[in-house]
Amino acid sequence: MLRVLSSSLRLPRPWRPPRARGCASAAGNPEIQVRALAGPNQGVTEILMNRPRARNALGHVLVSEMLEALAQLRQDWQVRVLLFRSGVKGVFCAGADLKEREQMSETEVGVFVQRLRGLMNDIASSTVMGLIETTRGLLPGAGGTQRLPRCVGVSLAKELIFTGRRLNGTQAQAMGLVNHVVAQNEEGDAAYHRARALAQEILPQAPIAVRLGKVAIDRGMEVDIASGMAIEGICYAQNIPTQDRLEGMAAFREKRPPKFVGE
Repeated sequence: MLRVLSSSLRLPRPWRPPRARGCASAAGNPEIQVRALAGPNQGVTEILMNRPRARNALGHVLVSEMLEALAQLRQDWQVRVLLFRSGVKGVFCAGADLKEREQMSETEVGVFVQRLRGLMNDIASSTVMGLIETTRGLLPGAGGTQRLPRCVGVSLAKELIFTGRRLNGTQAQAMGLVNHVVAQNEEGDAAYHRARALAQEILPQAPIAVRLGKVAIDRGMEVDIASGMAIEGICYAQNIPTQDRLEGMAAFREKRPPKFVGE
């Protein structure tokens, strides 16, 4: 239920599916929907996963629609923060759709997993989580064998993958897999509200500086520290001539909040 706090509040834009390119769900209903928020949340865009019968399992249609949505949003410079949420109560994502995978040929599986790996390269993610592929006769194929060691170290990553162990939120936070753990509320959307609160902390900051900081971190993690320092230097040099940098310095000098414009 939406409660209007004031007559000047701009309501969120309606959910919309990504523009399809030759892929549609069997029932004609999109499994991915996109909504740009407005008012004080302007700059935040939400992606809703809505495949209730399969508990948001990553099947061909959902992955295709997700990739298309991300491709569109990547070109939209008005998007400052992207939130992923579930339209299925009680579940975020059940992981790979193994029932669908079972019907694929070996070639089709290879192509699909490659696309899934590309999707995971674009989005890095509740109570229970885990890489349980070894319990199904598989190994993580969407990047889990590479990302998990970078998060928790090689030894612990091997233990988690070899055992297929499931972790609760508190355990995942202790290992550094998640940043925040919140107590669930009656509506079942406590994590969503925490994510919105985090987005509100990001929105006031300088858009270009945040964007370049993300590039420096992501690219720097792929190389040795000396190369990472060089990447940081390149990003820093791009930030120097921006109006936002000058505004930040002026606001500090004048003891006032900065007004960044993303230029």
